[in-house]
Amino acid sequence: MKFIHTADWHLGKLVHGIHMTDDQKSMLQQFIKVVEEEKPDAVIIAGDLYDRSVPPTKAVDLLHDVLYTITTELNTPVLAISGNHDSAERIHFGNQLFRKSDLYIEGKPTLNPKAVQIKGVNFHLIPYSDPGTIRYLYDDDSIVNHEEAMKRIVASLEESMNPNEANVFVGHAFVLGGMQSDSERTLSVGGSECVNADVFSPFDYTALGHLHSPSAINHPTVHYSGSLMKYSFSEAKQNKSISIVTMEENGQFNVEYKSLVPERDMRIVEGHLDELLDVSFYQSQQVEDYLKISLLDEGALIDPIGKLRSVYPNVLHLERKIEQKDAKKTSQFHIDTNNGRDTIHLFNDFYQEMTTNSFTDEKKEVISAIINNVGANKGGGCK
Repeated sequence: MKFIHTADWHLGKLVHGIHMTDDQKSMLQQFIKVVEEEKPDAVIIAGDLYDRSVPPTKAVDLLHDVLYTITTELNTPVLAISGNHDSAERIHFGNQLFRKSDLYIEGKPTLNPKAVQIKGVNFHLIPYSDPGTIRYLYDDDSIVNHEEAMKRIVASLEESMNPNEANVFVGHAFVLGGMQSDSERTLSVGGSECVNADVFSPFDYTALGHLHSPSAINHPTVHYSGSLMKYSFSEAKQNKSISIVTMEENGQFNVEYKSLVPERDMRIVEGHLDELLDVSFYQSQQVEDYLKISLLDEGALIDPIGKLRSVYPNVLHLERKIEQKDAKKTSQFHIDTNNGRDTIHLFNDFYQEMTTNSFTDEKKEVISAIINNVGANKGGGCK
């Protein structure tokens, strides 16, 4: 049988104050075309359907339209769970009723959850839950972190699981060793959020959400699909994709990856202001992309963001490269003023500690003139 593994749609996402819903709609239209072409036996969405517990109306409408198209028009079952960004109650609402339309969606953990069987493969849908919820559900005070909670859930599943059949775990978790990005919300505060990959050893394939890169972890059976699209500049170099899994009755599987192309990519561009505004440079650029621009210029600049947005309308973040380098040095700044050195040499030490630039003769002359002027007027009082 064949299924598509996706996760972390984050519908309703705001990135630097920009609503991403229209971009997400474009990506999901491509996703629907993939479903139509591949004709899978099921689609898995491993959590974080929405970006927040109370999503905007446009995001709710978009999810409704996509799920309706896949389940009703394309006659493809959808298996979905809530993630840490979702409201468990909202995702869980109507789940028994929706099963009649081949929408299997679990928002809240339950005791003895029943697997969904499709073409001989058992799909175990386990929504995200914090350790306290699982501790209460199983009445087990020994559960104090995410790994212990997941172990307890898996042990419960194993009690009724047939190991001679293919079993797929669908969850939302941070597997130990996985690579995070800036747009992933921490799973817990004050306790361990990591789960060891060995916890999922009873399953032939583990379809996870939460980490946004499809290559977040290298494991033979535990896989992340990655997010629908890029949601922070820390993800700018990631290659987003969806996973198309073909599984045999004995649990052996093969994974292929298919990329979706955003209307506006998220990129980091570095250069001098004049260079970036030169038509010979930007005519080869996708100027509508969402950009973080790192300027290499030194000294004062007049309205750089305004000038850049006249060419690149979707500049979301602007930084000065030299300021970023300088900031790294300030935490260790120290100058010994008791070694008898004169003011200009002390300022040279200060300058070298605070910046990555050299203290040139021209700069030395300027500072010397300022120091001399201050010395000449010392004690003159206010005028």
